[in-house]
Amino acid sequence: MNEWVEVLFTYDEIEAEIVRDLLEAEGIQVVVQSLKISPYPVSIGRMGEIRLMVREEELEKAGEVLSVMEKGKETGDQ
Repeated sequence: MNEWVEVLFTYDEIEAEIVRDLLEAEGIQVVVQSLKISPYPVSIGRMGEIRLMVREEELEKAGEVLSVMEKGKETGDQ
């Protein structure tokens, strides 16, 4: 059961970095897949896609971390 599954899809590099840091802080191994070419800020179609992948056995824990993050965003916006 070592398969990688997508836990986040975004076009926002900052969001991807924040989520990656949060997941890694919880001991969850993360792989970032991106077709972005760093010197060029292109985010058209697939060139802008960023996918965060976690191991299938850590998907539930990662989902809990993301859920807490989303609740924090909602509470902070009021």
